[in-house]
Amino acid sequence: MHSKFTRRNILGFIGLIGMVFIACTKVPSTELGAGLIPAIDGVITKDTIIDVITDTYNDFDSTRVYKSDNHVLGAITNDPLFGKTSAAMYFQLAPAYFPFAIPGAKDSIRVDSAVLILSYKSAYGDTSKPLRLTVSEIDPTTPLDPYYYYAANYPAKYNFRTKGTLADPITINIPRLSDSVHNRYEHAANQIRIKLRADVARRFINTYDTTNAYATDSAFKSLFAGFALTVDQAAPANALIHINLADTNTKFALYYNSSSAGATVRDTSVAYFRFNSLTGGNANLVTRNRVGAEVAKYTATTNKSDSIVYVQSSPGTYVRVRIPGLKGLSNRIIHKAELIAEQVPDDANLLTTDTYMKPPRYLLLSAIDTVENRKYNIPNDFIFSANGGPNVSSFGGSVLSKSVAGYNSIAAYSFDISRYVQGIVTRKDSSYTLRISAPTNDSILYRPPYPQVAAVQVYYLSPQEGNDIANGRVRLGGGTHTRFRMRLRIIFSRI
Repeated sequence: MHSKFTRRNILGFIGLIGMVFIACTKVPSTELGAGLIPAIDGVITKDTIIDVITDTYNDFDSTRVYKSDNHVLGAITNDPLFGKTSAAMYFQLAPAYFPFAIPGAKDSIRVDSAVLILSYKSAYGDTSKPLRLTVSEIDPTTPLDPYYYYAANYPAKYNFRTKGTLADPITINIPRLSDSVHNRYEHAANQIRIKLRADVARRFINTYDTTNAYATDSAFKSLFAGFALTVDQAAPANALIHINLADTNTKFALYYNSSSAGATVRDTSVAYFRFNSLTGGNANLVTRNRVGAEVAKYTATTNKSDSIVYVQSSPGTYVRVRIPGLKGLSNRIIHKAELIAEQVPDDANLLTTDTYMKPPRYLLLSAIDTVENRKYNIPNDFIFSANGGPNVSSFGGSVLSKSVAGYNSIAAYSFDISRYVQGIVTRKDSSYTLRISAPTNDSILYRPPYPQVAAVQVYYLSPQEGNDIANGRVRLGGGTHTRFRMRLRIIFSRI
């Protein structure tokens, strides 16, 4: 009898080992890295998937575009998922000082040309198609406010009137913008150079120089309110370009020649007007048109979980995420809790729009106060360091590339919300509605991690910690998608 009891124990022990081995091999590693997470054995350490409820919303708030930020210009006319986008720029370039005068003897100055030069930074979309630009003059009855920067919005609320063009329409070949420019005055690259009409050059070099137009900043702006850059929406354009006004590559060049007393050779010179970050006005208007696009079918406000959700960089769309199952979790040790979101490839346009309409480089997961409709940091997980920077590398949100069956590469995003979930199951902290967005300039209300007690502060996220304006869009699997389901994966041990 003793030997029979021993054999049963041995067989039971072998069976238990087999079950542990199977449990260890059936669960993949976490999206954010295993770190010090114990092995999942199915007995002590387990994992579970919590369902999420997702839906898409248009972001009607204005987007801040500061003077030093990259501005956007262009037109996307063929994006079957997110629709059309138009982006226009309005800005002022002025002399470095007032009163100003074109150097040289007035009776010897001869007009050469006037060239608007813009600092090109990057492009988004199908750069194989050209952009057809129009340069106009802002009507002085709608002047730019030098302190106003809430200008990028959907839909556009602001209507800057123009009073005529300054040049013939110009066709921009985007791949050539990185070419170098070498002449007497320039040794540069990444410039957009637009030659203005001869009458415009005479106006700035002769007419204004012999009147009081350059006497003061206000006198100059009353006569010339600034430049307006727009793109032909009827042309087959399908790209946006980013331009920096504050960069030294951006300027208004006035080329002229003159001769000094007794000189026999005329000398060509140039005077530059630049963007003044203190007194110069700027506005960047971005308009989204959803008519006929796939996203329009998913932006209705309902409580039903969408199988597909859409995130577009500001000003664009965001995703609301609700996780009702968190409230019912028993107390346990949370080793890892990560919200996982994966791109749903656009099979119908896999070799076209999905190729060049790239996902945002960064998504922000925030907690929403549904009463006041304000964004907070994810408690205890999204943390700002002493120097003011967020812990993006450990919290997550940066775009990842992963391969799945049938696709060599899709975009994926993961967020580590382990401490947030631990607070809910242990201390019964609040469970928030969450929001996934692709911010440009954004602000967030910040609560320090538990157990610190401090007043709520406002923290700002710059494009360096997010995305350039209108740069990036991605279609993600929602909470009910059959293959690319958004989900909360929790690795835990029972207490």
